[in-house]
Amino acid sequence: MPTSPQAVNPHAAHLMSFTSLGQSLRRNRQLIVQMTKREVAGRYKGSAFGLAWSFFNPVFMLVVYTFVFSEIFKSRWGGVGGDDSKTQFAVVLFVGMIVLSLFSEVLNRAPGLILSNVNYVKKVVFPIEILPVIAMGAALFHCLISVGVLLAAFTFFNSYLHWTAVFFPLVLLPLVILTLGLAWMLASLGVFLRDVGQTIGILTTVLMFLSPVFYPLTAVPERFRPIIMANPLTFIIEQAREVLIWGHLPNWLGLGAYTLAAAVVAWAGYAWFQKTRKGFADVL
Repeated sequence: MPTSPQAVNPHAAHLMSFTSLGQSLRRNRQLIVQMTKREVAGRYKGSAFGLAWSFFNPVFMLVVYTFVFSEIFKSRWGGVGGDDSKTQFAVVLFVGMIVLSLFSEVLNRAPGLILSNVNYVKKVVFPIEILPVIAMGAALFHCLISVGVLLAAFTFFNSYLHWTAVFFPLVLLPLVILTLGLAWMLASLGVFLRDVGQTIGILTTVLMFLSPVFYPLTAVPERFRPIIMANPLTFIIEQAREVLIWGHLPNWLGLGAYTLAAAVVAWAGYAWFQKTRKGFADVL
């Protein structure tokens, strides 16, 4: 006979250490995978092409970038192995858009994660700390598809592919850690401050224009470069282009420092989420 949902004490204390987080992720790994699949499939539910849209969307955007920037603006990036062809600008720009999309997709969804899953908070035993992880898993799936389109386009345009592309996951890892930390914090704040959802959309748009997505870092005047470099997206975008487009090894020292800082933010965000989650049921 099936058991009824088990009630929980919403005011119970929760562990805040990285160890407890690792145990939760390991214990709920199958649930995370299943809910990530459902998240991805649910986005295209009812559409004629279904999951194929996850492939068509980046292809369409790359085609648009190539046409607009190479044929209309006639933009050039320069420095791509001595080749400054018309299509290179679009490919370089697309790398920045992939990194930006991963970051903004998770953060824009984070403030509403708890609000859209009220039943998980009130009625059943559910590890709500994995909700940002599930959102990240769905974003990484779309990121993977976009990277596949990018690599195929780069190979088509240039007839070769840099072996350094294998380091892209390592380049992306620090941003994933940082984004998860921010997502835990925003998921909590979104419960108590409903305006957070509107504010984060504006902030991610500002970060888009203050990161070298549409322009090279060298095009920024010296007096404004510290502002651009303070953007957490800038370093990752530049390193992603290093390994995917320029064929250079990543800046290991910089990645190490970024990862350490990201880990601190991730712990702070997780600790904040765990400390404040006992108040979710009172507000929802």
